[in-house]
Amino acid sequence: MGAIAEAIRDKLTEAFRPTRLEIQDDSARHHGHAGAREGGESHFNVLIEAEAFAGKPKVARQRLVYQTLAEELAGPVHALSVRAVAPGEAA
Repeated sequence: MGAIAEAIRDKLTEAFRPTRLEIQDDSARHHGHAGAREGGESHFNVLIEAEAFAGKPKVARQRLVYQTLAEELAGPVHALSVRAVAPGEAA
């Protein structure tokens, strides 16, 4: 896992105390496209399960994640796909 993925993991863990967290660097699929960086770590898929998302609509959940990762999204991360669920919901 690279430094950016580790930063994402650390920030999401601190902010949400997830019961499940999967981070996939999907940069290789975007090689040669806009925003792709040499060495990867520009495109990510995140699955996060946390109690903090219970009762919140999908857009609100994604906004919470984007706010938490604002620094990464303003810099090295070009694209972030987020699936945020509450415990007991289908991932």
